[in-house]
Amino acid sequence: MPSAPAPKYWAVRGSSIHNRGLFARLDIPNDAPIIEYVGEKITKKESTRRGLELEERAKKTGGAAVYIFTLNQKHDIDGGYPGNPARLMNHSCSGNCESYIMRGRIWIYSTREIKKGEELTYNYGFDLDTWEDHPCRCGQADCVGYIVDKQHWPKLRSILKKRAQRQEKIAELEKRARALKKELRALAPVKKSPAKKARKAV
Repeated sequence: MPSAPAPKYWAVRGSSIHNRGLFARLDIPNDAPIIEYVGEKITKKESTRRGLELEERAKKTGGAAVYIFTLNQKHDIDGGYPGNPARLMNHSCSGNCESYIMRGRIWIYSTREIKKGEELTYNYGFDLDTWEDHPCRCGQADCVGYIVDKQHWPKLRSILKKRAQRQEKIAELEKRARALKKELRALAPVKKSPAKKARKAV
C-alpha cells in the first residue's frame, strides 16, 4: 500500500459538476494511487448523529455537505475538514477513479488512463434508501439522475420508470377531467336574469 502518491496528480479548480473539484494536473496512468481520503475516525453511532445533524442544518440553510466515508463495520471516516482535499472530488456516474479500503485507510485510484485537465471523479456508492436526497449533476450520457451505487441502478431505473408512468397517467386523467368539466359547462342551461317589476309612479 502506498504511503503517498509519488507525483502530485491533482489540483483544485472550479467544477461544472458542483462548486469545486479535483483535476488532473498531468497525465495519470491506469491504476495509480491519486490521493488518500483522510479524516477523523468515528464510530457508527457518532456517524449517524453527525449525519442527522447535517441533515437538519441542510433543511434550515439549504446546504450542508456530508463528508463521512464508510470505513468498516464499526467505524467511519469524517473527512469534512480543510486538511482533506479528497473531499472535493465529485461524484460521477462514469467516474475515472475508484475508492479502496486498504489496512484501515481509504485510497482513491485511477481506473483508466486520465489526461491532463480531466476532472477526477468516482461513484460515491450511496445506498438506494436515500436516493431522492442526492440528485446527480455529473452530466454523463449514462447518468441515472441520482447518486447511487451502480449495483442499484437497475432497481432505481425501475422505480423511476414506474413513477414516470404514474405521473403520465395522472396528467392524462387531469386532462380528461378538464375536458369533461368544459363539456358540462356547455350542457348546463343558461339561467335568465329575473325580470324587474315596473313600479307605479305615485
